[in-house]
This record gives sequence, structure tokens and C-alpha cells, in this order.
Amino acid sequence: MRGLWLLMLMLLAGCQHAVTPAPVGGEIRDLHSGEMLTSEQLVTRLAQSERLIIGEQHDNADHHAAQLWLLQALGEQRQQGSLLLEMLTADQQSKVPAARQMPASADVAKTLDWQDGWDWTLYGPIVRFALSQPYSLLAANLDNNEIRAVYREPPPLSGARSNAASVQDKLLRQISDSHCGLLPESQMPAMLAVQQQRDRRMAERLLAAPAPSILLAGAWHARKDAGVPLHVVDLGAAKAPTVLILAEEGDAVTAAMADYVWYTPATAKPDYCEQMRQQFGK
Repeated sequence: MRGLWLLMLMLLAGCQHAVTPAPVGGEIRDLHSGEMLTSEQLVTRLAQSERLIIGEQHDNADHHAAQLWLLQALGEQRQQGSLLLEMLTADQQSKVPAARQMPASADVAKTLDWQDGWDWTLYGPIVRFALSQPYSLLAANLDNNEIRAVYREPPPLSGARSNAASVQDKLLRQISDSHCGLLPESQMPAMLAVQQQRDRRMAERLLAAPAPSILLAGAWHARKDAGVPLHVVDLGAAKAPTVLILAEEGDAVTAAMADYVWYTPATAKPDYCEQMRQQFGK
């Protein structure tokens, strides 16, 4: 009987540490070794990271489901120090304590003054989960006043990696492509400055955050060859953060961009360029 009792205890302990299956399918790859991973193996590897950046496509519901699952699964593997969000700005940070005290049925988005540009139906579950946890939920982005100031008068940017011509050329191409080639050339330097100052702020916040820390941000901010990781090292960190990029099938993600990639099914895209042509009157 004693042996049976011990076996039952062992089985129960195993159940307590079992990882709930990921809600999203798709190929997961270690970009350095080329090894295919299960979602459980990915969590085990990510749990070793002091600083982790998860890059997303903002309007992809699968990416947000995967992020929530990763937060929950990593929480089973280690004691989390902080979660940082690109979607929260400096002037919203003071609203987080009040949001923590609200009942589950309350309008958390209103309390946080959540910005309309971030779809609350996608981000709400992640924010609500983070608010229920003991670790810090931190703003990582510039606020609108800061962005306008950068746009008017771009400040100097220190650091050899983030200032490399190859990095800035890559970002300028991305800015042009994301605006469907409609952005006036005269606006490009200011737009580049805003992008890089946002990256710099996220890097500063990530370095200052309680570890282990996770930053959720757009894929271009997450990229090791163009975004926040370059700024983290330029600011003096001995090691760049670990980067996981959530991408859609067919997207090209290389080891220069990230350490891991999780490919989710491709989704239909609205014609953003047509919308922008109407906006610019072209």
C-alpha cells in the first residue's frame, strides 16, 4: 500500500507540472541549430533567458493566443520578474496599480486609458492575466508627446550597432514599405528617428525591469538585426536578449533576426495600401 501511495503522489506531482497544450499549431524552429521543437521544448529553452523579447504581428489573433500561453507556461517553469508591453506608454504606467485592484468584470481598458490602435479584444486577455500575477506590468514605449518631440527634433542616438548604416537603411526600407511607398521622402528621417527612439526606450525599460523579464513588441522592434536587441547591447549589456519571433507561414525569418521562430498559419490581410492611398489622396 505504501508503494502504491508513493506512486500516486508521483503521478499527481507530474500532473501539476504538466504543460497545457499550446492553443496554436505551426512549426517551431531553433534558428541557430535548425532543430524543430515542440511548444513544450520551446518553453523549456525560453525559461533559461534572463531577458526575452517576443515579436508579434499586431493583428494576428494566433500570435496573441501563443503569447498568453507562453506567459502561463513560463510561469509554471520559473518565477517571473516583469512583463513589458510596447502597447503601454510612460503616461499609462501610473494607471496600472488601479487596474490591478479592479474586479474581473470591470472595464480595465478604460482604467488603463488603453489606446484604440491596439485591439483590446486581442490584447485584453494578456493584460488581464498579467494584472492577476504578482510580477510587474511595465510600460515600454514613448508616449505621444515624446513621439511628437522626436519627430520635430530628432535627438542624437548613441551606439555603434544601432547607428550602423546597414541597420538604418534596413529600417528606412521597412518604413517605406509599411507606408506602401507613399510617405514623402522629406518625412523619412523623422520617421526613422521615432522608430529608433522607441527601440531605445524599450531597451532602457527592459534593462531596468526586474528579471527574468519579457517584452512583447512588434516583430521589427524585436529583431536582433534591427531593433531593441541592438540598443540593449549599445547600452552596455554583455549579452543581447533572447528573441522569439511569431511569424506567419511563408515569412522569412533567419538566425540574424531571432533565436527562435514560431510559424502560425497565414491569415488573410486587408488591403492596407489601398486604405493608405485613399488617406494620401493617391
